[in-house]
Amino acid sequence: MTVTYSSKVANATFFGFHRLLLKWKGSIYKLLYREFIVFATLYTAISVLYRYSLSSSQKRFFEKLSIYCDKYAEQIPVTFVLGFYVTLVVNRWWNQFVNLPWPDRLMFLISSCVQGSDEYGRLLRRTLMRYVNLTSLLIFRSVSTAVYKRFPTMDHVVG
Repeated sequence: MTVTYSSKVANATFFGFHRLLLKWKGSIYKLLYREFIVFATLYTAISVLYRYSLSSSQKRFFEKLSIYCDKYAEQIPVTFVLGFYVTLVVNRWWNQFVNLPWPDRLMFLISSCVQGSDEYGRLLRRTLMRYVNLTSLLIFRSVSTAVYKRFPTMDHVVG
């Protein structure tokens, strides 16, 4: 997702960060706020029920039930789940890295396929590589704010 408010992200202060999160279209908070509200409400209700409504024997039963549930929750290998998650994240990052357009790979292909040691072959290879660099620049301009700041208009690209 292209972030149109990236300059505000870069200049956000510590106390102004909460306003920035409300603007964020792809925020994890906007994705999970309903579940968090349900969790906080249920936790508060159970806590109030445990502290103020249950008798001492009911509290002991609740504590035994909690220990029983905790014993079975330990059977889920959290390290395995965490390792699986980390593997997925690293694989996604590596696939993005591998799919970046590398002009040198295409340069090797162009230099091996476009024959000729004369002036026409050299100019053709150079022109094709200029087009490859231009397309890479246009792609990176639409993704990276640093590249966009370096080349904000087409006149800067031409220059």
